[in-house]
This record gives sequence, C-alpha cells and structure tokens, in this order.
Amino acid sequence: MKFSMRTITNTLAISVLLAAFPFSVAQNNSSVSRTGPNHGSDGRTWHFATAGDSRNCGDVIMPAIAQAADRDNARFYWHLGDLRAIYDFDEDMLQAAKIRSQHLSISAYERSAWDDFTKNQVGPFGEIPFFLGIGNHETVAGLKTREQFLIQFADLLDRKELHEQRARDANSGTVEGPLRAYFHWTTDGIDLIYLDNATADQFDADQLKWFADRMANDAKDESLGIVVVGMHKALPYSRSQGHSMNESPEGEASGRLVYEQLLKLQNEAHKKVYVLASHSHFYMEDIFDTPYWHSNGGVLPGWIVGTAGAHRYPLPEASGPNAKTNVYGYLLATVNPLDSPGMIQFQFKEIKEIDIPQSVVSSYTDQFVRWCFAENTDAKSAAASAGQ
Repeated sequence: MKFSMRTITNTLAISVLLAAFPFSVAQNNSSVSRTGPNHGSDGRTWHFATAGDSRNCGDVIMPAIAQAADRDNARFYWHLGDLRAIYDFDEDMLQAAKIRSQHLSISAYERSAWDDFTKNQVGPFGEIPFFLGIGNHETVAGLKTREQFLIQFADLLDRKELHEQRARDANSGTVEGPLRAYFHWTTDGIDLIYLDNATADQFDADQLKWFADRMANDAKDESLGIVVVGMHKALPYSRSQGHSMNESPEGEASGRLVYEQLLKLQNEAHKKVYVLASHSHFYMEDIFDTPYWHSNGGVLPGWIVGTAGAHRYPLPEASGPNAKTNVYGYLLATVNPLDSPGMIQFQFKEIKEIDIPQSVVSSYTDQFVRWCFAENTDAKSAAASAGQ
C-alpha cells in the first residue's frame, strides 16, 4: 500500500500524541472481560449493544443506554458515528452551560464538544468496552476533519482488541498501515467490521482494497461463520435511500461494490452476514428489502439504528411495518453458538423517559429531559402513533 505525504504526516501526529499521553491511552486501552451466564467463548450465548447518532440529547440518552447495556450484560457497545452536532450547538451542552450560568460561545463549543462526548457518553459505560465509529458530523467541512478524529480518539481506535487484530493481520501478510477510521476485530467466530463512509468520497480505493482483503480472508477462514459490518450511512438502495450512501455518486458506486461482496460472501461462502448503520434518526429493520436489491442479486439483513439522542426524523415512505420514529434506544444483538444455530438475533430496546438515570435528570432538570423526549423531533405528526 502506498502512503501519501499527508498520510505520513497524520500518522506521525498520531504517534506523537500516543507517546505524549501514554497513561490516558493505557487506561482506556485495556480489554475488559465481562463474564457471566451470557458471556464466554465456550459456545454460550452472549450479547452486544449498538446505536449511533448521539448528538443533540446524547448526554441524556447515552447514560441510559449504558445502564441498560449493563443490565443486558453486553460484552461491548458499538457506536455508529455522529457524536456531537458540530455544525451547531448540541442542546444538552447549551443546557449544561445554562445551569452553570455560563455563555457557551461557538469557539468554546468547538473546543469542548468531543471532550464532552468522552466524559458524558463514553464515561457512563465504565468497564463495558466501547468501540467508536466515525460519522459525517465528525467531518463537517471547515470545523472537524478525519485526521482530528483519529488524534482525538486514538485511545479508542487503538484499544487492545483492535491493536492486536492489526498485529495478527500484519503477521498473516496483510499490511495494516497507520491508525484509520475503519477497522475490524474477530471474536468467537465473528468478524466485526467498521467501514468509514463519513465523507462523500468514501469508500475510497484504499478502503475498498482493505475490505476486499477482509472478504477474501473471511471466505476461506473456516473458524469464522458470521460477519457483522457496521457503518454510519446505510449502503445504497435501502429503504432510507434518500439519506444514505446514495447521497453522492462516489458513495453510491463504492457502496454497491461493498454490498455485492457481502452478498457473495453470504451466497457462495455461506457465511451469515448482517449490516448495521445509523445516519437516519429513526429505527428501521429489513432495510435492504427493496425492489432494487430484489432485482440485483438479493437482500441482506440490515438495520438502521440512529436513535442515541439525535433530533428525530419522519419515516420515509415504504419504511416497513416495524420502523419507529420519535424513539430513543439501541439494538441488542444476541449471539448464538456457531453450531446451534450459528446466527445473531437483533432486538430494538427502547429507552423511555423513565429510564433516564436520576443523576442525569438532576444535572439537566426534569424540564430539559422532557424536552428531549417531546420536542427533539421533526416527526411530531408521528408522535401520537409512537405513544409520545
């Protein structure tokens, strides 16, 4: 793989950061083993939790997701991107400043937004390992860049599982190169892959090559029976086509290539394949059950779960019978042993106002928590049917 001068410069910057802050990285880089009746690599069922889009009211919702994931004995939490709004103030940060009788300036917001995410959204997960994906709000033009994201969150992107996976891949002949916003790790017969489609030019040639290598390896690796691919924007031609990789010609073309490779892995290598995304601020399942994919190869199991605090959207037409808006929550994955029956079951777990931890309510006030549930939406016409 060839590296540009820009890539080399960014890699050196990350290396300098890691060297400068060894203690903070080490503290967050440990691999935590969550054991119990629903955990283990000995063939027993286990769980993980996932959702994306935690801007706007994420500091209220994410602690409740963390609490619920702990009750579910989730092995890890997987964030699918969009941490803070960046292009405008997050309402939860404005509320926190208001309670402190402080004015939150634009410059202060931009400086502190990602630190706020780490403190108020990652922090509540405690010992639950946190895997972080990039979204388009981490690359808002003129405000944030992919390189800044890599530096800010180097400890999460280089956590022990991911670091060791890159080392194993390098030993097998796959040159992993520098820290990137796309990654994978394997556990209990599953390859968990995060793809970076945060900007309109993605997936680029380097990422497509990396992904093709992953698919070739997974196809021949008999120890891997399941592949779960997470990303921010849904692959093209989903039920949420208007807000997906169809947003750009490059995204549409490269996303179609990725979908076709996953379909081949499912149909020819007989692996179980699941595709997760957020970007759209609602819950939707069977997202690739569309006329396009019925006519162009077949349907992959897919979900959109952009429900971790962001301003909610109206559902698009033909969204399916089980789609939900004006809800917050996460997707709980139940991983069954590979030999019985070798699959993952997904269930949407809603977070209601009563589920918000009292410490969060006390910090932000009852009125603001109510606002997050009643007013943080463009889908008010659907509120009655959603029970809000």
